[in-house]
Amino acid sequence: MHETVNVNLPGRAYDVLIGTGLLAEAGTHIAPLLKRSRVVIISDENVAALHLDSLQDGLRANGIDSAAMTLPAGEATKSWPHLMACTDWLLDQKVERGDIVVALGGGVIGDLVGFAAAILRRGVRFVQVPTSLLAQVDSSVGGKTGINARHGKNLIGAFHQPSLVLADVGVLGTLRPRDFLAGYGEVVKYGLLGDAAFFDWLEGQGPKLAAGDVPARIEAVRRSVQMKADIVSRDETEQGERALLNLGHTFCHALEAATGYSDRLFHGEGVAVGCALAFALSARLGLCSQEDPSRVRAHLRDMGMKTDLADIDGELPGPQALLELMGQDKKVVQGQLRFVLARGIGDAFVTGDVPTQAILDVLRDG
Repeated sequence: MHETVNVNLPGRAYDVLIGTGLLAEAGTHIAPLLKRSRVVIISDENVAALHLDSLQDGLRANGIDSAAMTLPAGEATKSWPHLMACTDWLLDQKVERGDIVVALGGGVIGDLVGFAAAILRRGVRFVQVPTSLLAQVDSSVGGKTGINARHGKNLIGAFHQPSLVLADVGVLGTLRPRDFLAGYGEVVKYGLLGDAAFFDWLEGQGPKLAAGDVPARIEAVRRSVQMKADIVSRDETEQGERALLNLGHTFCHALEAATGYSDRLFHGEGVAVGCALAFALSARLGLCSQEDPSRVRAHLRDMGMKTDLADIDGELPGPQALLELMGQDKKVVQGQLRFVLARGIGDAFVTGDVPTQAILDVLRDG
């Protein structure tokens, strides 16, 4: 069973295929993009051990040769040294502008490899093969690529759209429960920012998703990708509406920086905590009802997810220090923090008009 979502960008449109068995069929879907029957693949050590052979077999079945590079797993790989390693290896492989680079992995590999493709020879085509739920519903779609800096997350990068995305939900069965739920933080985000009916659906279907129900997983990925594709088609470079996709991220990125981009807090976990904090802030400012933050936190709790700062292992900086970390967020405009807040579930908006004391109070209560 396959679903297709088209990202309708003039001159750069591409399909996101969602279903099972897509690794085995990779050659069929990638072959029409090729000028020569060869691709290069970059993955991480964990993903490569599980899925690289299947992908290469799927390519080989259609007469496509491949070479592969593996990198260390983890957020620290989104860095200058690993970007240089990628570009040097791609040049060693004599990758040309007409070739295809395949990113096989989660959000870290997708962001890093996409950025390497964006700057190599001033732009080489690439295909996303996301292997985590977070990457399938969010980071593989929309063309944001980049690496982290010591000042913060994703501060160096480029918009570079993929030529194709193959989201094989079958590979999600190899994820640890914590990794799957981290991705679920991004799924919930879509319902919260613009689709109350989807959030209703998730409240009923979330446990089935977590338990491995394949049709439910396909539908959750499809609805998430469709919402992102619609927004990206209208606002590719985040001049307006696309900023809604950052719901929870201003808090999240500060928390990731505070925890050293370590296993103490996965990105999707930070998004979940960030969404809970964004709704708490919205309620404190009188923008939404007091019931909305409670409902958000209740669903995340039901799914076994983090919702509060106290749920994050280890010590965290105080509210003022976290606020200063937020000041490095790439969404700052003319020195002013931009938040995605909500008038209710499914009704988010972007604003810079947020009193500093209210932010500090939410962080202190959280």
